[in-house]
Amino acid sequence: MTVFVGHFGSGKTEIALNGALDLAAAGSRVTFADLDVVKPYFRSRSARAILADAGIDLLAPTGANVHADLPIIVPQIRSHLRDESSRLIMDVGGDGVGARVLGSLSDVIPFDDTDCLLVLNFRRPSTPDPERAVAMVREIEAVGRVPVSGLISNTHLMDETTPEVVLDGYHQALETARLAEAPLVAMTVSADLAAVLAAEKLECPVVPLRRIVKPPFAQSPELRTTGPLFVVN
Repeated sequence: MTVFVGHFGSGKTEIALNGALDLAAAGSRVTFADLDVVKPYFRSRSARAILADAGIDLLAPTGANVHADLPIIVPQIRSHLRDESSRLIMDVGGDGVGARVLGSLSDVIPFDDTDCLLVLNFRRPSTPDPERAVAMVREIEAVGRVPVSGLISNTHLMDETTPEVVLDGYHQALETARLAEAPLVAMTVSADLAAVLAAEKLECPVVPLRRIVKPPFAQSPELRTTGPLFVVN
């Protein structure tokens, strides 16, 4: 099982969706659990059709609760935590409220077979520096009752992201990894920036991302009331 955690704006949902789709494309049976109850803008359950087309099961509220901001946990999640035939990807909010949802499942989480990856964007106010990022690691571990096993550097300014922004975030993520005693397992960037940064000598893999999530302000007006729009380029 892989758990992706991170504050609003970190890019956590984008990375989780990319990971789930890549696993499915490689032939794995994948289940995606949307447990991010904190922010409504980037809700992975809005990608239901995309995940279904890839053969991925989505565990998330349905019907009238599909856009709810309540800490709703569908009952099937507990049974899927015990299902060894499917790779479970969990998208979880990164603050105390989101981590509390994860903590409520800690009695059935297989810790020996779980990676909890914290996605960091050092251009967001919640993680302006390594010290604040380490504090978030400790909060997630305390409230979520799951150790953070690795960090992902995803510093970006959406369409205004430059190589300098990415590399600044990378170095801050390295310092966070040192302070938190958790490895930096990847740096994620858009495909075009991955090509630009290919010559850089980095201490972790560079993983190119497809843009799947569109924020509400990038949607046409008629779509904004139906939740976020997901597209695969």
